[in-house]
Amino acid sequence: MTINEIQDEIIEEFSNFDDWMDKYQLLIDLGNEQEALDEKYKVEQNLIDGCQSRVWLQADYHDGIIDFTAESDALIVKGIVALLIRVLSGHTPQEILDADLYFIEQIGLKEHLSPTRSNGLLAMVKQMRMYAVAFKAKES
Repeated sequence: MTINEIQDEIIEEFSNFDDWMDKYQLLIDLGNEQEALDEKYKVEQNLIDGCQSRVWLQADYHDGIIDFTAESDALIVKGIVALLIRVLSGHTPQEILDADLYFIEQIGLKEHLSPTRSNGLLAMVKQMRMYAVAFKAKES
């Protein structure tokens, strides 16, 4: 699936709910369904700067593809990072760099997050793109 197809799928899932409490519950459920991050990756260098809660992000690169795993100590943030992983993991560095993450605005996430959570979301996206830049540089 392409990044945009995955985003469209997420938009569809969230469109089933009108109430933001239900959408928050979906985020929490997505976070809870996510596989726990291996303890060996819960290190200082994997912590994302700019997040109010603690978020660890691990990126692995193989066969031209980046796989992300992550975990957070906050339920909603865990759900947000689960969505980002679902959209960006399993793609090439170039696909990640070219991606327009329109689903964030389409599902109303941007307007329903506190300013600190919004900053954290931007920090997570930025970190994932930084990994893509680094892995792309290794290719050449």
